[in-house]
Amino acid sequence: MLNKLIAEATEIDFKVALEVKKPKSWLKSVSAFANGIGGVLLFGVADDRSIVGLANAQQDAEAISRLIKERIMPLPQFVLRPMQDKGKELLAVEITAGRSTPYYYSADGVKEAYIRVGNESVPAPDYVLNELILKGTNRSFDALVTDERKEDYSFTLLEATYRERTGLRFEPSDYVSFGLMDKNGFLTNAGRLLADQHIVYNSRVFCTRWNGLEKGSIFDDALDDKEFEGNLIYLLQNGSDFIRNNSKVRFAKKAQYRVDKPDYADRAVTEALVNALIHRDYIVRGSEIHIDMYHDRLEIQSPGGMFEGKPIQDCNINTVGSVRRNPVIADLFHRMKFMERRGSGLRKIVSETEKLPGYTEELRPEFHSSGTDFRVVLKNVNYNMDGSDQDTMHDAIHDAMHDERLNKLVDACAEPKTREEMMEFLGLVNRDHFRKAYLKPLLESGRVKMTIPDKPKSKNQKYVKA
Repeated sequence: MLNKLIAEATEIDFKVALEVKKPKSWLKSVSAFANGIGGVLLFGVADDRSIVGLANAQQDAEAISRLIKERIMPLPQFVLRPMQDKGKELLAVEITAGRSTPYYYSADGVKEAYIRVGNESVPAPDYVLNELILKGTNRSFDALVTDERKEDYSFTLLEATYRERTGLRFEPSDYVSFGLMDKNGFLTNAGRLLADQHIVYNSRVFCTRWNGLEKGSIFDDALDDKEFEGNLIYLLQNGSDFIRNNSKVRFAKKAQYRVDKPDYADRAVTEALVNALIHRDYIVRGSEIHIDMYHDRLEIQSPGGMFEGKPIQDCNINTVGSVRRNPVIADLFHRMKFMERRGSGLRKIVSETEKLPGYTEELRPEFHSSGTDFRVVLKNVNYNMDGSDQDTMHDAIHDAMHDERLNKLVDACAEPKTREEMMEFLGLVNRDHFRKAYLKPLLESGRVKMTIPDKPKSKNQKYVKA
């Protein structure tokens, strides 16, 4: 039993002896284990895992029980187990992950909740404490009712997307039944995150395409960068567009056909973005999702680690359970078919990537979580270590595809089209990208022209072939 604890426990704290005069040194670990996924305090073992033993295990056991009852509030569930190794007495205190979080250490006028960060027990930051409070009251951030009234905001994008993806109208009663507002017309945080207006400051995505394999100066080393804020569907669409516009597609010629070889699997990218949007911690002030693209990889990082359970890198993604930090948002995204309810997103990221031509096991997606963030790393299956020939081929293919889209757009403008109609024809939602990559080059080359040149800001402005 002892060998198993020492060898296998990922949440374990070793103590040479029981500190009675200054019990905070180990009681903070009791608080941290109860606030997290549980853990074990092992008394009589040094940090180097050598067996030291206790002089009076019975007396220490009584002191441990008394101090936990007196100084940890509320009282966590724990099991105190005496053990022996080579004739030396030890004590193992197994603390169960609690449901009545937060569990505080309270004594001498101090009241603090602790969490585990690596192999240390540290005071919980304010945003973690707020999340523990919500968890302890069986509530989630996205379900909390706010003082914002639904009638003061519009939900055009949500209703249009819902109709497009489900074939159903988003009825007024759905706002209540889906958890976006209460019966009195006040929005929940989920409702605020899905309004057309940007009313949740942290609802942002920062995107950067770096020129190399590492980050640098945003002014000197970024090939492209964008910042998006607002509605979650808007963030998903624009985040996807940014990745697509900064990715390339090779092709391999076969006898009778060609095989497209994209850098990343579209479905894997979508799953990773959806995972970041619905599972992130919106309580963290001044936070945002980061999309960083390099020559060899794509990284999507979101605030908030694993909501429950071990760090994701210590888990088997084929068996890890799905616990949703924002269940209201997750349910709505499931209804719109952006995700599956059974929590298979990480497995889908891996399986879709494995389907790409040129995939090898070295290109398997990676997942990492800490106490403060969650990161997905997708490897560029077309990246060549020397970068030269492959990048040239990529650029040529990308340019050819872009020219082909420009030609098709010019042909489509045989009948006058508005800017919005042109974007819809190309399948784009990012106005800035459309203007720079498509509209401006066509206007400057004279291939299309405005029908009302003296009113360039008119909503009804149309463009026709010159």
